[in-house]
Amino acid sequence: MPSTEKLYMAIMSGTHDKNIKFRDLQKILDILGFEYRIKGDHFIYFYGNLPEIINIQPNGNMAKPYQVKQVRNYLLKYHLGI
Repeated sequence: MPSTEKLYMAIMSGTHDKNIKFRDLQKILDILGFEYRIKGDHFIYFYGNLPEIINIQPNGNMAKPYQVKQVRNYLLKYHLGI
């Protein structure tokens, strides 16, 4: 498993969206302090009182590339990072 910093940089770079494991994406969100609830195979993440949510679901053991992009955009929009 990659270090937290390397994983965060891979997500934020936008060049490895197809190669991010679902569990690694969850790990980053957990480290950043997100909370979540589960409905079926949907993991719905929310952060404090921010108005938007992040809805992700696995594609096998990998994260879906468009959802990695959504997470990146959310982190950039709200200035969340390690």
